[in-house]
Amino acid sequence: MHFYMESTVTLSDAKARFSEIVERATKGEEFIVTRMGRPVVRVVRYGTRVQPRKLGDLAGQIRISGDFDEWPPDLAEALGITADK
Repeated sequence: MHFYMESTVTLSDAKARFSEIVERATKGEEFIVTRMGRPVVRVVRYGTRVQPRKLGDLAGQIRISGDFDEWPPDLAEALGITADK
C-alpha cells in the first residue's frame, strides 16, 4: 500500500490532467482542486465507509422542542398565518 500526501491542483490543471488525477486517486492519493486560489473539491478514491453508520447512534443526544412546528406570534402575524385552533 502506498501513502501519498494531499496534492493541490488548479481547476484548469485538473481538467487537463483529469485521467492522470483519477488514476493516482485510485491508488490512494488525494487532490484538492482550487478555483481562483480557493479549494472547491477533493478528489479521493471511492470506497466504503470505515465504520458504517448505525441507526440510533445519536439517541438521547438530540432534543426537539415541543413547539418546534409552531410559528412565533410576530412572524405568523407578519406572514398572515393564522392558528387553526
